[in-house]
Amino acid sequence: MVTLSGVRARRWGLPFSLVRLCLSEARPVVQIIFLLRFASGSALGSGMTASVLLGAFAWECAVVFVYLLNGVTDVVEDAVNASRRPIARGALPRGFARGFAFLAGGLALLAGLAMGAEFFAAIAAFMLLGYLYSAPPYQLKRHPAGAAVVVTLGGLLTYWGGLASGDGTTGGLLTNWGDGTPGDPLLAAGVLAVAMSLWMGLVGTPTKDFSDTAGDAAAGRRSAADLFGASAVRRGVGLTAIALGGAYLYAASALAPMLVPAAAVTLAGAIVLAVLAVSPLSRGSRKAARLPYRVFMATQYGTHLVVALTL
Repeated sequence: MVTLSGVRARRWGLPFSLVRLCLSEARPVVQIIFLLRFASGSALGSGMTASVLLGAFAWECAVVFVYLLNGVTDVVEDAVNASRRPIARGALPRGFARGFAFLAGGLALLAGLAMGAEFFAAIAAFMLLGYLYSAPPYQLKRHPAGAAVVVTLGGLLTYWGGLASGDGTTGGLLTNWGDGTPGDPLLAAGVLAVAMSLWMGLVGTPTKDFSDTAGDAAAGRRSAADLFGASAVRRGVGLTAIALGGAYLYAASALAPMLVPAAAVTLAGAIVLAVLAVSPLSRGSRKAARLPYRVFMATQYGTHLVVALTL
């Protein structure tokens, strides 16, 4: 005898499991770091107001849209790279994932409308960039410069969204950036946003390619290593990471002293990443080649957690 609860389990078990797989495909580790970026912008702006919760929900829905759509369009390279993500291993149908992505995107835009014009502009621009990055015929991910620009702008928009949500619906961020003196929280927000967005675009984007060259080639993507050579790119990424970490620490000490501990974490992570990038430890297997990217991601987490502790 089949009970009513059993019927419900059969009816709803599959969709619920697919929703869970969609969230897994959208990369929880990425969703969390975007939430930390957003929260940092909010905290350095007008503080953690009630509107921040709605704004954070909207932004996370937008992140799910962007990264789930990316998973749908990355199926060739993910399969070649032996990725264990749900779509690549055949556990999540692409059609369901695509539909869920646009559902999340719709929720993001609806919640964004309730946040005011400035926040809505930021979240709509973020989602548009994500679409242009992944979806044909644009697929800016196929070109190193296009990928770096999209990732950097996506970071800047996330901090902007956090600031705008903390400011409620007044839309004051476009005209009010504090007094501009060292220690001003809004100036600190600008320093953090620029430094960590460049960290994403100029360090994270090429570093991620270290482990994905085979899949990128199969999908027709031109990585920086293809254009300039793997060794040159590894050295360039290492130098860029250290230069960016040093510049962030200098800007923090001059303009935003509250960010000095976080900037020190970034510089320390940059040095480790640079050493690994040119070291034999990050060559050979895909797991080894992914080490610099893991350091990149850990540095982001460490930086933002120190920002939270400092505030």
